Amino acid sequence: MENAVQLEDAPFVDIANPTVSIRGSQVKEARDQSWFARTPYGIAVLRYNEVRKLLLHKGLRQGSHAWPGHNEVQGIFADWWSRSILALEGEDHSRLRKLVNPAFSPRVIQGLLPKFEEIADELTADFIEKGECDFMADFANPYASRVLCHVLGLPKEEAAHVLNLSADMGLALGVDFKKHEARINEATEGMYAYADEIVARRRQQKGGDDFMSNLVAATEDNDRLSDNELRDMILMLVFAGIDTTRNQLGLGISMFLEHPDQWTLLGDNPDLAPKAVEEVLRVRPTITWVTREAWDDFEYEGLMIKKGTTLHMISESAGTDPEVFDPVDFDIANEDRARNFGFGGGIHHCLGHAIARSDMTVAFRKLPQQMRNIRKNGEGHYLPDSGNTGPISLPIAFDPEKVAAAA
Repeated sequence: MENAVQLEDAPFVDIANPTVSIRGSQVKEARDQSWFARTPYGIAVLRYNEVRKLLLHKGLRQGSHAWPGHNEVQGIFADWWSRSILALEGEDHSRLRKLVNPAFSPRVIQGLLPKFEEIADELTADFIEKGECDFMADFANPYASRVLCHVLGLPKEEAAHVLNLSADMGLALGVDFKKHEARINEATEGMYAYADEIVARRRQQKGGDDFMSNLVAATEDNDRLSDNELRDMILMLVFAGIDTTRNQLGLGISMFLEHPDQWTLLGDNPDLAPKAVEEVLRVRPTITWVTREAWDDFEYEGLMIKKGTTLHMISESAGTDPEVFDPVDFDIANEDRARNFGFGGGIHHCLGHAIARSDMTVAFRKLPQQMRNIRKNGEGHYLPDSGNTGPISLPIAFDPEKVAAAA
């Protein structure tokens, strides 16, 4: 093979080490040397153009199904993960996506926005006059869980319960998976019990017109959705819907704390909120990599990729690739950004990306107008900056708008 590239010649990045940041010098130095690096989990793809192309490569399938195996983890979470829509291909994957896509249509989402705004206002009313809050505990966590409950037609009184379960399940997506194995499995059992409660209530009520009622009704035709698929799908919708949004909101605030001028700009120009969401997804995604696996042996850019090889498309590294972006730039008003990979790409792009983008847009439109001059109010506590990441706590201070206006 002409211009052959040897895997062993590539730089090595220990992304399995919780002390190694996906945004740190090891990854950046590896990106300078090569479009890919070796890792304990397989190949990390580091540059923008290679990530963009490989996400659509027909020689690759979704690779997240191998994540429990990479971490030598077993149990109910690993079993569910291997059956989930993330792991499925072909007709089964298409069938399940078609069943849930109506919940994420533009028409449905547009109708949800006033409720998202109402939830945001209710939460900020509890702390706005104090001029400080723990952004995660006081806003991001309850906002994500209450939005999810509204989208799926679940009682808002159950938001705190599903938040706790999803937060514990979310530990499985970080590089400390093995460390939290028992806690994750316990939370998954709890989420299954909750899913069974939802199904039992819907079947007793009958005739409901919310999304969850329609999903339960689909089990009446076994060609559409089996009872086990229903339970697995409810887990994915609840877990992923909460965990991604709350983490991404927190990471967004962390970026604005580093770039207060951009927060001021957003407060003065709320119509920039959609661009703010995309800019945060580009430079500080909670999903730090998107995973694929080789269906068979194939060659790419001189590298022979063996069947079964895992490839992690490093979304932050791609989103700050100096060949495409200014690596130190964070500009919510930039009109000429290439697309980001915060929610993946191809046929396995995140199911709920439109909902997540919409509820984050509402938050980024409203909060900068109410909370001026945000700043750190103590040290935040974060999950490891690899795998799926985000703040656990994020204490901030700010000037309430009425104070700022009077100054």
